[in-house]
Amino acid sequence: MKSPTQKKTRGPDAIPAGAPAAIPRIFLLSPANVSGVRAQLILREEASFPLALRLRDGRLTLGEAFSFISGLYFRGKLAYAQAFAQPPPHTAGALVITACGGLLSPEMLVTQDALCAVSSAPVSLSEDRYRIPLERDARLLADQLGSGCKIVLLGSVATPKYVEPLLKIFGEHLLFPAEFAGRGDMSRGGLMLRCARSGQQLTYVPVATAKRHGPRPPKLTPVPYSRLPRPLP
Repeated sequence: MKSPTQKKTRGPDAIPAGAPAAIPRIFLLSPANVSGVRAQLILREEASFPLALRLRDGRLTLGEAFSFISGLYFRGKLAYAQAFAQPPPHTAGALVITACGGLLSPEMLVTQDALCAVSSAPVSLSEDRYRIPLERDARLLADQLGSGCKIVLLGSVATPKYVEPLLKIFGEHLLFPAEFAGRGDMSRGGLMLRCARSGQQLTYVPVATAKRHGPRPPKLTPVPYSRLPRPLP
């Protein structure tokens, strides 16, 4: 699995010296959809804005590319994971599920060709190019982490495309934020950005036994645009 280690981030819930150690926790982020308009913008050969130029030169990270392509939803997932990850030593705090590249670090540098290569298959359980690399890397991660680490899925649990292969491998250690139930992608993204800024974590519940569907919650209170984290350059 090509997942470079990520420096541990001391989130707002970091444990003071002398206190009991926190339960290790890493995040798995669902991927951006590269078939949309924003993906076509950054992949255009004629594109001349800074992110497109960095992608062309291999100086853009996977996290930056997906944040541009997906917008609010992926930015929220990445900011949240960076704020609250508590990985074991020498382990990435966040990994990105990709369409046919398995689990990859959001810090990995990508080119246009590499981005297209890891996104070139449908995210579907019937697609071996998606499922086999994901299961391979999930098993390697499970062996590396052992039974003492919680895996939090920041992605949809309403469909089996992420849940089924991950649950088979991580079992009761696979969690998701209970507040995701009933929310759409943009609402989840906004919620996670608010949490990352405030230092207030969501409530993690087991995927295997928790209620994954629910009524649509009230809309988030609007936040002035200037107070939201700025988009990546």
